[in-house]
Amino acid sequence: MESEIQQLVNMGFPTDLAAQALAAAAGDLLKATDWLLNHNNNDPPPDNLTQTPPSSSSSPPIVQPKINRFFHLHTKKDQNPPKTHQEYEEIEGDEQSPSLVHPKKRQKLAENHENPQKPSPDAPHAPLAERMRPRVLDEVVGQDHLLAKDSLLRSAIGCGRLPSVVLWGPPGTGKTSIAKAIVSSCGSSFYRFISLSAVTCGVKDVRDAVEEARKSKLKGNKRTVLFLDEVHRFNKAQQDSFLPVIEDGSIVFIGATTENPSFHLITPLLSRCRVLTLNPLKPHDIVMLIKRAVSDVDRGLAASTNKMVKFHVNDDSTDFLSLHCDGDARVALNALEIAAITAAARIQSPAVITINDVKEALQCKHLAYDRTGDEHYNLISALHKSMRGSDANAAIYWLARMLEGGEEPLYIARRLIRFASEDVGLADPQALTQAVSCYQGCHFLGMPECNVILAQCVAYLALAPKSVSVYRAIESARKVVKESVGQNEGVPLHLRNAPTKLMKDLGYGKGYVYPPDNPESFQTYLPPSLQGYKFLHWP
Repeated sequence: MESEIQQLVNMGFPTDLAAQALAAAAGDLLKATDWLLNHNNNDPPPDNLTQTPPSSSSSPPIVQPKINRFFHLHTKKDQNPPKTHQEYEEIEGDEQSPSLVHPKKRQKLAENHENPQKPSPDAPHAPLAERMRPRVLDEVVGQDHLLAKDSLLRSAIGCGRLPSVVLWGPPGTGKTSIAKAIVSSCGSSFYRFISLSAVTCGVKDVRDAVEEARKSKLKGNKRTVLFLDEVHRFNKAQQDSFLPVIEDGSIVFIGATTENPSFHLITPLLSRCRVLTLNPLKPHDIVMLIKRAVSDVDRGLAASTNKMVKFHVNDDSTDFLSLHCDGDARVALNALEIAAITAAARIQSPAVITINDVKEALQCKHLAYDRTGDEHYNLISALHKSMRGSDANAAIYWLARMLEGGEEPLYIARRLIRFASEDVGLADPQALTQAVSCYQGCHFLGMPECNVILAQCVAYLALAPKSVSVYRAIESARKVVKESVGQNEGVPLHLRNAPTKLMKDLGYGKGYVYPPDNPESFQTYLPPSLQGYKFLHWP
């Protein structure tokens, strides 16, 4: 009994009152403490603490946590109870045990549940590119071929019947902006918007979103637009999960990708969606975005600093930025924000963003290039076709584009070896030697020194005479081999080698004429059915 009294005294209760409560509770520490916490100290303890005493009408009962939170007598479900009142107040609690949450904390959680505070793109801490994201379709800059008056998207919005689409284009061209603006333009009363990213979500997240979409459709007759960014990162099985829900209309699917859908999206998904291609923004589009960011007081550059500063961007800075962001609005706006912060540090009003500020923010010209993406194949094709057309200037330009984009030089050198035989061939047999030497030189030196070696070989191949006779000859022979009727004919006996007596007895090598000893002799080398067939057309 003395140890229980000491625990109650340590909690701040008078000794005599603690003894009375314990005596009335028959030594039950929890029941005695429960009464002490929920009643005035002046009230005498009841004779039986097994029943909860009625609360006073003048003073409402204080909501208290479970008593065992104050002791080390916790159950197995509560192995680590807080030891102080401060820790108790910081408990987040859960829906199944609301009594473990402090009243103030519980009230705050309830308010947050009813009015969830989602991070707003207009918040000052958000990047400028995010804050300036178009809110409706009319604010989208560029992509006039998709947003014209009679375009597919405009017509669908006007009819209130959105189709499932895949938006394909380079980064920073407005794929996510268009998806969100489409829903905003349609109105929240018709569609609800769910945004996912294939980088961070999986099939489970898609299933949860689809389940919410079906419930929402049943309750309020609202359709759900499910936007999936970087959809090309989903594998075949993950992409299959969209097929039935797009088919039955549970969701309107909008996917966004920077990769060629023909290579990265499955055919059944493409058959259910319309692929819309976005182009890099033009310089005048970037200029419009820059001016909008400067003039917008609420979301623009003025919100990028803690103090309200007026910014001015001269025409040289605007033109330089619009020409060096490679049609990427995100790159342009982020660089503009960095330049604005630099200008604001000079403590002048208005803060003038100079061309030097823009250059410092960009560091170098932004190049849209992916060594494993679509642009990789586009540029190597342009290089190959420029050399085939004997345009050395264009060929060297495309070579520079690839090297500045970070392309592996040995990959280019291997393609030059192929070109030397495919397009130059017998017209200049030294072209193959030049290309192989180029590969060896690039292997020895590496970048950046090997750029001259590549440029020399590219120029040589572009200016060399061209002949595709060898290329056509091997392709013609392959076609005959693959398309010949029945079994391919065996090698004629006189062309077969006869290293053993048995093979000689079978006629191998019989009748073969050795050309160096008989230069005037004539013998055939093709199978009988192909006698006189000409594969190589060369003078």
